Amino acid sequence: MFVTMKKYSIYYLIIFILSVGFVVSCKDEDEALVVNETGTMMDVEGNVYKTVKIGNQWWMAENLKVTKYRNGTSIAKITDSADWVSQNAGAYCEYNNGNGNLKGPGYLYNWKAIVNTEKLVPEGWHIPSDDEWKTLEKAIGMSAAEADKLTWRGSDEGDKLKSNIQDDWASFGDVFSTNESGFSALAGSCRLFNSLWGDPGLKSTGFWWTSSSYDTDQAWYRYLDYKNSNVFRSHADQHYGFSIRCVKD
Repeated sequence: MFVTMKKYSIYYLIIFILSVGFVVSCKDEDEALVVNETGTMMDVEGNVYKTVKIGNQWWMAENLKVTKYRNGTSIAKITDSADWVSQNAGAYCEYNNGNGNLKGPGYLYNWKAIVNTEKLVPEGWHIPSDDEWKTLEKAIGMSAAEADKLTWRGSDEGDKLKSNIQDDWASFGDVFSTNESGFSALAGSCRLFNSLWGDPGLKSTGFWWTSSSYDTDQAWYRYLDYKNSNVFRSHADQHYGFSIRCVKD
């Protein structure tokens, strides 16, 4: 009888070990699997953009690169420094006035282009407010208290937003882009108020407008840097040239 009980004990022990192993294996597989729901959208000029669902929001997964408003009216393209500084209507440019860099980071727009009544973005989409950016940040792990702060906030949310394709961002120490969110942020740099180009240039920084004004001269924006894993929030002069992402209505 002792032998029989021993056999049963060994049998149940084996079953228990296999069951635990199966559960752990499934758990590890689920934790390692990050699935982002994706799609596409098109602007008035026929440019097709990848889109991604993050939390309950649908975002463009590429920077805007349209040269016309929704009604077909052309947006002013300004290359001259003095003209950019004095421009009080909507305008766009390419970083460093071109040099073949458009295909990656998209165009840079002043804030006046965002609030133009002729509409910059495709129907069914809009430029996210400061609060909608906070919703995005909280969906990927930032606390509400951190999201409300100024300058650098959070921990690794910036890395979760940045594209992890090799050479999209410059490398720095132990800062690694994961693009866990699927947002695929690109380092498109910026055009400054005085019309100078953001330094050190492409692959190092990325700036995005929100649709929220801070006062009559400034508006809220977000900034990512190759040297930082978190997300910068502040406001800047509306003459700056920043990238744009859209969120679905």
